[in-house]
Amino acid sequence: MKLIILTSLLFFATVAVGQKALHLYGGQNQDVYLGCLNCSDIDINSIWNYIGTYGSNISSKSIWNDIGTYGSDISSYSPFNSLASYPPVIVDKDGIFYGYLTTNDLKSKRAEFKLALTICKYYKDIQKDVSGWYKKIFN
Repeated sequence: MKLIILTSLLFFATVAVGQKALHLYGGQNQDVYLGCLNCSDIDINSIWNYIGTYGSNISSKSIWNDIGTYGSDISSYSPFNSLASYPPVIVDKDGIFYGYLTTNDLKSKRAEFKLALTICKYYKDIQKDVSGWYKKIFN
């Protein structure tokens, strides 16, 4: 019995550690760091840390700031402007490209994994309750 529990704990620890952190970069040259897409809500770089630079709805570097450069639905640098010229890119720490975070479903190389699609679909609600949505998505 102890062996089964230990094996299960090791499996879940491996899955959690093995998950690659995905990062957002915005701006015309995708050189502005916008936070970690799938990090814990207590991670300082997480877009889900509502009191952090990248998760606050008042920060200039947050996609949750609905009047900011990277969160407004009229900015050409925002994932939430379906006509944006420069939506943020999603990459891992090795620079491997996972797609653009954008509400434009016609954008070539749009990120099509579940988390990206959920953010794009519910962004207006998430901007109002980042912490609550973190719990809905990750718990």
